[in-house]
Amino acid sequence: MRGRPKGGKNKDYTVEEKLKIVNEILEGRSVWQIEREKGINHSTSSKWLHKYNEFGKKGLENQKKPGNPLVKYKNKKNLTELEKLEYENMKLRIENERLKKGYQAKGDGSVVVFKK
Repeated sequence: MRGRPKGGKNKDYTVEEKLKIVNEILEGRSVWQIEREKGINHSTSSKWLHKYNEFGKKGLENQKKPGNPLVKYKNKKNLTELEKLEYENMKLRIENERLKKGYQAKGDGSVVVFKK
């Protein structure tokens, strides 16, 4: 079976696993055969090969996405005084950035309107 199981998560490959696969490709083994054995998509192996050729081993490292910084505060019921201040500070910074770009939030901030 190819791909992730239904309802499952995508597989995260370590740098070492990616490097092993890239090295097998560079050694001249059949790309199709490697992809079939490992259960990876052709575009994935091509992307790894391109990143390795451009940046070396460092290009194969997983990139973390920043995500929403407010989530860690919003889901907690009892915030400490410091956490309350950090939360408020972060909300104000986000509002400030939106205003710089010409956006205005209404209500709790879930509705954003562009002002000309």
